[in-house]
Amino acid sequence: MRRSPIARRGRLSFVALAAAAALTLGACASDAGETPTPGDDTTAALTEETLQVAFISFAVANTYDEPMLAEIQRVAAENNIEITVFDGNLDPNLQVTLIQDVIASGQYDGLITQPVFGPALVDVVQQALDAGLTVVNVDQILGDDFTTGATQVDGLAANVVFVPSEIGIKFGEQAVAACASANLDPCNVAFLHDVKASAIGVALYDGFNSVIEGTPVQIVAEGETFYNPAAAQGAVADILSANPDIDLIATSDQGLQGAVLAIEAAGRSLSEFLMIGYGGSAWGKERVSEGVVFSNVVQAPATEGRLAMEAMVDALRNGVNQGDIDPFADFPNNGVMTRDNADQFAGEWAG
Repeated sequence: MRRSPIARRGRLSFVALAAAAALTLGACASDAGETPTPGDDTTAALTEETLQVAFISFAVANTYDEPMLAEIQRVAAENNIEITVFDGNLDPNLQVTLIQDVIASGQYDGLITQPVFGPALVDVVQQALDAGLTVVNVDQILGDDFTTGATQVDGLAANVVFVPSEIGIKFGEQAVAACASANLDPCNVAFLHDVKASAIGVALYDGFNSVIEGTPVQIVAEGETFYNPAAAQGAVADILSANPDIDLIATSDQGLQGAVLAIEAAGRSLSEFLMIGYGGSAWGKERVSEGVVFSNVVQAPATEGRLAMEAMVDALRNGVNQGDIDPFADFPNNGVMTRDNADQFAGEWAG
């Protein structure tokens, strides 16, 4: 779709530099004596018009989002596409407004959504599709069913997401395995939600509970981290004070970072506790490799960003929609990191 040549405001300066660098490198290759042949893919990429894609981020100031955005930028630059980043800042209402602005501007060929709260974006994404924008959804569910990775808005070019309930099920399985490894019956668990009231948090917790029912695993204490190690440290300190017989701590990688600090501050040994995490961060990989954390259910923001942008390129350049894409399809052990296989995982974000 051709857009009006209105000045594009708010674009991060490095986007333009990256696109320019890609074009300059291509020009140098041609000057060096490479004669492009008709139909050559490289030639096509260099001669096709620059396209504009808006990325509605979950939250730019987030270590989880950084590698996702980096991969989106990299693939875009390689394909003569400029990315404008809009920061949702953990606010679904703001994301709705940002998408409305993208539609109204008439400047964009494509839109990548990373919802804060999927149900809130369904109507406005439909408006974007009706306006002729190519839309790819990444990372978070776009819709109100958090138990499936299937597309819930007709017309998307691609849907590249993790499924909260599936993470919860894997998480519950690892809790059972960890408790069994220490022959604990009962096994007293402190479960730290990240955002307890969120749809993602509810789906993950429900998945966890569906697995542990009827096993020795018993949740005896709960807390909340808000994906913040400092908040998690305070929550775990309170839990350990009230429940000194906790056997296992289950939470996200950020939550486990706070848990480690709380345990050490209480003068207790990390070896007293089983810990399981989810996130698959570099921090989590290190702790699993050391044996401090029993296992970790992996998330893959960089892989998701790459797959989402590759799908956008295919849709915009070739008119091909890829539909539902499982970002974990090629991951070992169904995306569960243990001490035995930690070296097979990248740790795609800092933690």
